[in-house]
Amino acid sequence: MIKVYRTTATIKAEQFDGSDNMINKYHIEFDEAYVLPFRIETIQGWIGLAVGDWIETRVNGEHCPIADDVFKQTYAELPVIPDYVDEYINYMKASYRDIWDAMHYPFRSNNISEYMEDNSETFARAWLDGYDVAEGEK
Repeated sequence: MIKVYRTTATIKAEQFDGSDNMINKYHIEFDEAYVLPFRIETIQGWIGLAVGDWIETRVNGEHCPIADDVFKQTYAELPVIPDYVDEYINYMKASYRDIWDAMHYPFRSNNISEYMEDNSETFARAWLDGYDVAEGEK
């Protein structure tokens, strides 16, 4: 029987813009003789890369190009949360609480309660999938 699975790992990726900065950063070669004139070295050899494609940086530092349409169908950006929500999530997890406890905790601060009123789905995604913390947001 076929089952449906989802990936649970997060990745680091940057959209290739064709700039000299990115060409140098990823050691990309340019050769007009190829259909895709930009090429990036991967563990499988040199692979063509188009402006707008994504460059994934894997755990061991190797790079892998991903076509823009495939990237958009496969990956979603992590939610961005304020630092006080990050502190709350860390506190609740360190206290061995689960997501239900975190969403219904009676002793949470007013700013957490206000955040939950408008952002409960973002909070749940952050709890389950990971998140980025908004810079300078208090």
